Amino acid sequence: MFDVESFISQYVTGRSGSLFQTDVESNHDLIAERVSGKSLCVIGGAGSIGSQFIKAILPFHPSKLVVVDLNENGLAELSRDLRSTDGLFIPEDYRTYTIDFAGRIFENIFRKENGFDIVANFSAHKHVRSEKDKYSVEALIENNLLKARRLMDLLLTCPPERFFCVSTDKAANPVNVMGASKRVLEDLIMSYDDRFTVTTARFANVAFSNGSLLDGFLNRLSKKQPLAAPNDVKRYFVSPQESGQICLMACVLGNSGEVFFPKLGQESMMSFSDICDRFLEANGLDRIEFDSDDDARKYAAEILPSGESGGYPVVYSRSDTTGEKPYEEFYTDGEEIEMDRYASLGVITGSDRKSKEEVVALMDGLSELFADDSFTKQDVVACLERYLPSFTHEEKGLNLDQKM
Repeated sequence: MFDVESFISQYVTGRSGSLFQTDVESNHDLIAERVSGKSLCVIGGAGSIGSQFIKAILPFHPSKLVVVDLNENGLAELSRDLRSTDGLFIPEDYRTYTIDFAGRIFENIFRKENGFDIVANFSAHKHVRSEKDKYSVEALIENNLLKARRLMDLLLTCPPERFFCVSTDKAANPVNVMGASKRVLEDLIMSYDDRFTVTTARFANVAFSNGSLLDGFLNRLSKKQPLAAPNDVKRYFVSPQESGQICLMACVLGNSGEVFFPKLGQESMMSFSDICDRFLEANGLDRIEFDSDDDARKYAAEILPSGESGGYPVVYSRSDTTGEKPYEEFYTDGEEIEMDRYASLGVITGSDRKSKEEVVALMDGLSELFADDSFTKQDVVACLERYLPSFTHEEKGLNLDQKM
């Protein structure tokens, strides 16, 4: 059986253990002091990162855990996973709800609970493929920004001690709408940091997270379908466990207004095609490279079911889809960086953020734009470009859903 965890440590991150474990251990007592006995609400907790955050924070004994997610099956698996993990603390008051965090039912729960001590939001459209046309862009903005604004306003009615919302490395000098929305999200949540502690984290691709290209390798292999990957795109990677730990530390240890990121040098970036080669090798397969999707699909359909070939069809190509960047970065030139506080984490302590009035004006402008169905995707892009001068978007006429 293919061991995903072992593959990540050996071939993707090159780390035998978690990059952040030392910092978690050295700050154990402070984390425990700020979490033990506290009520906790995790939004989007059934996802890859949200569930890992829950696993990272439960050992510090919160008194209550309420998890909200629209993925009913994901919540069921989360509960089974937590209940099946030996030695993992689960508070007696543990509940999951398949509801919209910006809807009436969540608001009723929040008010009934008189709020929560710690609120962490992992609900997001996080894939670049989530921006194909005007409707997909509207859904992305609605979830990442407009619903987030409603959540922040709800929190004002009973402020938490700490609020955390996950960002992305794609928010630094963004080239896609998803990354731009996350950069705006940082401004949005930080505009509330005078009312309660607000923090976020930018970090790398989570290896084998739900819906990721690496997760797709597993699905393609199980279905005897070709593998495809860009050979000119490099990314930083963290393991699922590491993703939960960086969010834990940002949420619990950060000062209001701070953005956390992992200390990873450019030498640690990997291309998807290199990872694909290693994936095949780890599964005892040789790469058979094709120039076209059609030829790779034909080989897979005709040859793979027989089991006669030790080779596996792959298609490597240059990235030619809208919103892709050759490499990612964690911070920009205008941001104030502190690198000495933690062994494995850097902290953005200040940046040229917009005022609350400017953020509100953008939110209202986007809402007005969507109220008229004649809007176009370019209208949304132009609105974001006016707000974010660092946002450089190039429409290439091809999106990721049009590729294998």
